[in-house]
Amino acid sequence: MTTQPSAPVTTSGPTTATGHTYPSLRAAWVPLAALCIAFFVEMVDNTLLTIALPTIGRDLGSDTTALQWVTGAYSLTFGGLLLTAGSAADRIGRRRVLLVGLATFGLISLAVAAVTTTGELVALRALLGVTAAAMAPITNSLVFRLFDDQALRLRALTVMIVVGMSGFVLGPLLGGTALAHVRWEWLLLVNAPIALVAWVGVRLGVPADRPEGLTHDRLDLPGAALSIAAIGLGCYALTSGVEHGWLSLPTVGCVVGATAAVTAFVRHELRSDAPMLDLSLLRRGTVRGAAVAQAGTSIAMAGVMFALILHFQYAYGWSPVRAGLANLPMIATMVLATPLSERLVARLGHRVACLVGAGLLTLSLVGLAWGVEHGYPAIAASMVVMTVGLRTVMTICAVALVEAMPANRTSIGAALNDTAQEVGTSVGTAVVGTLVAVLVTTTLPAGTWGADLVARFFAGERVVFTVLAVLVGAVATWGALSLTDSRATDEHDTRPTDQPTTRSGAGLSTGRGRDT
Repeated sequence: MTTQPSAPVTTSGPTTATGHTYPSLRAAWVPLAALCIAFFVEMVDNTLLTIALPTIGRDLGSDTTALQWVTGAYSLTFGGLLLTAGSAADRIGRRRVLLVGLATFGLISLAVAAVTTTGELVALRALLGVTAAAMAPITNSLVFRLFDDQALRLRALTVMIVVGMSGFVLGPLLGGTALAHVRWEWLLLVNAPIALVAWVGVRLGVPADRPEGLTHDRLDLPGAALSIAAIGLGCYALTSGVEHGWLSLPTVGCVVGATAAVTAFVRHELRSDAPMLDLSLLRRGTVRGAAVAQAGTSIAMAGVMFALILHFQYAYGWSPVRAGLANLPMIATMVLATPLSERLVARLGHRVACLVGAGLLTLSLVGLAWGVEHGYPAIAASMVVMTVGLRTVMTICAVALVEAMPANRTSIGAALNDTAQEVGTSVGTAVVGTLVAVLVTTTLPAGTWGADLVARFFAGERVVFTVLAVLVGAVATWGALSLTDSRATDEHDTRPTDQPTTRSGAGLSTGRGRDT
């Protein structure tokens, strides 16, 4: 049985159950800019220090393993705590958690001025990952609270995705450019004033959550601990497999630990009266499919970014700044593809538009497999096609997943979206790292490469991108097939949950229309 979706509610700014809403993006520029800044700084921090690792190693006397933890510590705490942070925000207030996250993110960044050892820097990066996890899902969740109109929500989330992905791609370029003029510590110190600006914007422009928009269940601490263990061990197992080998003791131990933690998490959540993640929500095709498709986009993006950094800097011998500039076609397409993605959704609906996006991702990876030996123009063309696919799938799935969640679970929905992307990032990096080690060399020599090594590297890249094409195509298509034919953002499954089904004041339900 299906019901017709209600018409989107357009408002000129009344007070709803979640507070004041805005009639346009222009009217909401203060809170929207603040949320975009928060999202940008947490995304750019993922890649900003990568380019500075050699400099950090010289200054602090770090070995290779220690330097890997400078970036790895951030990723592990960030990915491991996303679900916990989203769950806490749905209980104690989304704006409140974001404000605390921004304040602590800025203050901890200032502490880099006192760092004298690699261990201290690793600890600081781990703490930054914790605070970033308190920011990531809440920024995406709060942008929905700014608007009642569905088209405005889609456009606002599009802006967020463009800004966030730009930060991820621009991280190495910004870091390399800054290092030419300042010490590496400034790459973290600059977070403090940026976080302050975002804090002021959120405080002034984003309304506080009202009690009726939150869940009053107790925080599921055992579930939080098990989710942290499962995601952290799982992501580290992928990193360890590349570094130590897939049959090494650390890798096998992490796989066993992650499997045990996942099993315990599922059993606990099914038995808990107040679960952190209501697993019955995953029976909804929209929730499950959007998360799976998001993982596919991150496998593609992380795998391609990793492979092309090696391609530009090693095979081509380009400087870090030039290699960063080579990614600009992705940034430009992120912006210019917005009308195309919106038209695809309006004309084809979520499922078919997402399938088109999955097809573009697959086509771009096949193009990269061919283009690695045909120069930068061929690579750039494939990057453009890939970005159109990324923009389409990421926007559709992010909107659909959060809208398919109960009104008092939007932050955990955004956290599920971000966790799927973080897992996909780990998988994409692991696939590329493993294949390069097996097919080319375990140690990439510095300096000018000889013709034989370049030829071997190109041959290895062809295999890498072909494998990514098959993997991403399968994962993204599988996820897309579970979406509905909705052409809006409010038509989702109506499979039963224990949560309320009315979005108070917004004219939306958690589900309208079963999968067709």
